[in-house]
Amino acid sequence: MISRRLIRIKVMQSVYAMIKSHNEDFIKQERFLKHSLLKVLDLYVLNLQLLVEVQKLASKKVSYYNNKNLITKESLKVNTKFVENRLIKKIADSISIKNRMISNKLNNWEESNKYVRVIFDELQKSELYINYMSSDSDSFSSDKEFAISFFKEIIAPNEHLTAYFEDTLISWFDDIPYVNTWILKALNKQTIDSIFTIGSLYKDEDDEEFVSVLFRKSILKREEFKNYMQERTPNWASERVADVDSILITTAMVEFIYFPSIPTRVTINEYIEISKDYSTDKSSVFINGVLDKIYKDFTKNKKIVKIGRGLV
Repeated sequence: MISRRLIRIKVMQSVYAMIKSHNEDFIKQERFLKHSLLKVLDLYVLNLQLLVEVQKLASKKVSYYNNKNLITKESLKVNTKFVENRLIKKIADSISIKNRMISNKLNNWEESNKYVRVIFDELQKSELYINYMSSDSDSFSSDKEFAISFFKEIIAPNEHLTAYFEDTLISWFDDIPYVNTWILKALNKQTIDSIFTIGSLYKDEDDEEFVSVLFRKSILKREEFKNYMQERTPNWASERVADVDSILITTAMVEFIYFPSIPTRVTINEYIEISKDYSTDKSSVFINGVLDKIYKDFTKNKKIVKIGRGLV
């Protein structure tokens, strides 16, 4: 499932796109925002399927050499260990992954199979693969440990693969770190008896609603909140505030008021962290200072009403 930080980033990017394009059709932009979030699930599935495609390639090579009588039975036993990896086979047998690939026509690894070969070649040269293939251990646990390391050490950091995803869909470049984390969590959860499912995009209905409300209020309240912000930053002319900073501050203000279950400190910390990746070097300090002032002012004027213990 996607994190709320990724949702916040996507909302920030959508608001920024609307401002820069001078397009006031926020309903159309909201549809695009939700489509962008759905595409995160496609990236998730493609990364998982890459594990399967590499295993398939290995299987073809084993079959080829076996038919040619180029290896002994002893070496064949070792060479089929990766082909028989139990966790990767779970992914290969996953009905939910198969259905997603068919419904969304995710045939990327058929059209761009060179990336499968690149990953397999890199894997074969790695100590990870050599140690795994030569190990006497034969259990789901050892297969799982290998599959996780394979993804973490070979697939996730591969620059060619990253470039391919970015060229395929530009928004995927920002999504990759979150998808990688999502995949590692999913792999770690697997047991010998579990069935691999891709699960839901959102954790729950609240997260799905969070997308719409955060985006809509950030658009509809932008000018009002922007003016409010400027009143509390008299030493900063509006043209000196970076567009991204302005958006992050006003969006945080939306969270202060319209999301009573989100602690204000969580909101402030989240937008500070986002600014470190998407704005200027000094933005995090600026945003922290402005949001702290606004939070205190909102609290004094009873604009912030949080529900639950420890939420302020």
